[in-house]
Amino acid sequence: MLRLALYQPDIPQNTGTMLRMAACLGLAVEIVEPAGFDVSDRHLRRSGLDYLDQVPITRHRSWAAFEAWRREAGLRLVLATTAGAVPYTAFPFRDGDCLLMGRESAGVPEAVHAAADARVFVPMRPGMRSLNVAVSAAMIVGEALRQVR
Repeated sequence: MLRLALYQPDIPQNTGTMLRMAACLGLAVEIVEPAGFDVSDRHLRRSGLDYLDQVPITRHRSWAAFEAWRREAGLRLVLATTAGAVPYTAFPFRDGDCLLMGRESAGVPEAVHAAADARVFVPMRPGMRSLNVAVSAAMIVGEALRQVR
């Protein structure tokens, strides 16, 4: 099973959207805390609708806790980043990958970049900074599912 990991998400509407997508597409979700909001936040519930009960969600107290869990599980970590090494459409995804999305406001720190087994990016027109994290997640998850299913 593919997994979608969210690194310290700080916008509940984006998180709710990604949780809803994960529920519909059959992905498990890992949330690396601290998040910038409480999961009971009404915006998260509104964005996720009644789908939140349909997605397996695991919350990890910290990056260190998540990383220890991931390594023990033997999961490959694929980081989505504007500083990626390969376009997501050219990357060979495999079942069991853990696709990590960074914070909307700050991405991920260098230590997280260093821990990633691979770094992918969504190609954009020159001069554009980034896409919405939920949009990027949907594009990358869609390609990963196309490849593994």
